Amino acid sequence: MGYTDNMSPEVKQRIVQELVPGKQISLAHIIANPDKILYTKLGLDPAIEYSRSAIGILTISPAETAIIMADIAIKSSGVDLGFVDRFSGSLIITGTVSEVEASVNAILDYVGEKLGFAVCPVTRT
Repeated sequence: MGYTDNMSPEVKQRIVQELVPGKQISLAHIIANPDKILYTKLGLDPAIEYSRSAIGILTISPAETAIIMADIAIKSSGVDLGFVDRFSGSLIITGTVSEVEASVNAILDYVGEKLGFAVCPVTRT
């Protein structure tokens, strides 16, 4: 049949794929005065959280860094943690607009300056 050694039908190729995440915050968003239904849909208690007036949403890779973000968030202002996922790199915080803004800025400053991450701009609605 004319096969050469590297084209032999007996030789199988294996392809190994790896995820090599960058060090980056890809989303940093503040929702000021969200509608009450949004708290419910996020699994947050609207009776408690609705008076807080803001939600902060961040995503980061590598995902485990969400733990560090959560720690910075609660130490930098009076925010509450709504959700932390070390597997997807998601963080949701709630508080007043100024508390959420202070926490988001503290997170971006720390991971950008101390950890050398690429940081996206903060967006707001």
